[in-house]
Amino acid sequence: MISFEPTDDQKMVRDSVSQFADKTLRPRIREFEKKRGLPDDVIAAAHEMGLPLAAFPEAAGGSGLGVVTQVLIEEELAHGDPAAPFALGGPGAYGWAALLFGGPEVGKKLLAPFVGAGAHARVGAVAWGEPKAPRERGGLTTTAEKTATGGWKLQGEKAYVLNAHRAQSFIVFAQVDASKGWDGIGAFVVPADAKGLRVTARLDTLGLEAADFGGIALEGVEVPADARLEHAGDPHRLVSFFATQALLVAARGVGLARAAFAVTRDYCEQRKAFGKPIGHFQAIAFTLADRATDVEAARGMVWRAAWLWDEAAKTGDVGATREALLHTAWAVSFAHEAAMRAGDDAVQLHGGSGFMRDYPVEKWMRDAKQLQLCSMTAEHADQLAAAIAVNKAVELPLVLPCAESQNAFV
Repeated sequence: MISFEPTDDQKMVRDSVSQFADKTLRPRIREFEKKRGLPDDVIAAAHEMGLPLAAFPEAAGGSGLGVVTQVLIEEELAHGDPAAPFALGGPGAYGWAALLFGGPEVGKKLLAPFVGAGAHARVGAVAWGEPKAPRERGGLTTTAEKTATGGWKLQGEKAYVLNAHRAQSFIVFAQVDASKGWDGIGAFVVPADAKGLRVTARLDTLGLEAADFGGIALEGVEVPADARLEHAGDPHRLVSFFATQALLVAARGVGLARAAFAVTRDYCEQRKAFGKPIGHFQAIAFTLADRATDVEAARGMVWRAAWLWDEAAKTGDVGATREALLHTAWAVSFAHEAAMRAGDDAVQLHGGSGFMRDYPVEKWMRDAKQLQLCSMTAEHADQLAAAIAVNKAVELPLVLPCAESQNAFV
C-alpha cells in the first residue's frame, strides 16, 4: 500500500525542527542577512539537535535516518529561513562526497572530526565549480599532476564554493587526465591551511545572504597519494552526488514556497479592497490556489524521490538508482520553478508592500531565484530526466553544473 505518511520518528524530528525554525530562525532572518551568517548560538543549537549528521550512516557517526528524514529537515529549516540550511555548516556536501567517492572507511575517517565535542565549529566544503571552461577539451581547468614522491600537485581556481571562508577541509575536483576529458576527473581532500591554498573573495549574492559563497585558488598545492578519493572518476557516482544534493535544495525550495504561500494567504485575507478581503476576488483566489497546488505537488515529488534513494541504498540495485535519479530530476526541476512562482506571486499580491523589507516576501523572491542556481539547476535536471526517459547515455557536461554549460553553487 502506498503511504506518504511520515513515521512516528520522522514526525518527531520534523516537529522539533519546525519549532526550531519558527522560534529561532524566522524571527531573526533580517539579523542573519545583515550579519551575512548565522550566529554561533543558532549553529550550536542546530548541532545539538543532531541536524547536520541526521542522514549520514551510523557507522560514520551519523544518525542513520536516511534521505527522507533529511528532506523533511531541509524543508522545515527553509520554512524558517531558506538561507539557514546553507549556512549551518557541518559536513554537508563534503560528507556526502567523502562517503560516495571515498567509500565507507575513508568516509568514516573524513567524517570523524564532525562528530563529538566541538564539532559545531567544523565545516567542510566541496570545490567543484570553476570560473571558466577549458578551451580545447572537456572537463575542468584545475589540474592534478603526480609528484616525484607519489603525491599530487593541484593547480587552478575553483568558484561558487559554499562555505569557502569557513571550511577547515575541502574536497577539490581536478583534471587528472586531460586526454580523457570528463572521464579524467579526480577528487582530493585538501586541508584549508595547505601551503599554496588561498581563499578568494566572498561573493555578493542576490539572495541567501546568510550563506557564504566564495572560491579558492590552488597555487601548487601538494597533497599525499592517499588524499585522492578512489571513486571520483565514476560518472554514475558524479551524477548521483549532484542529484542527491539537488534534492536537498529542492526540499528547501518546498519550505520557501510553503512560507511564501502561508504569509501571502494571510495577507490577502487581512487586506481589504472594495469592502472585502482581496483574497475573495477570483483572480487572487485562483493565484493562491495555484501556489498551494505547487507546494503539495513539489513536496510529494521530493518525498517520493527521497524514498527511492533510501530504497536504492538498501539494495544497491542499478535500476533502483536510475529510477531515483529520474524522480529526483523531476522533483528538482518542478520544485525550483514552484519556489520561484511562490516568491514572485507573494511580492505581486502584497502590492507596494511586497518590495518593502517590512515584509519577508521580497527576501523569499530573491532566495528563490538563487535556489535555482544551487547544485543541479532545473535545466540540468531536465537534461538528466530526458536522457533517462529515452534510455540514452547521460552526457556529463549537460547534466553537471560546469562552466561549459551553467555553473552552480555547491
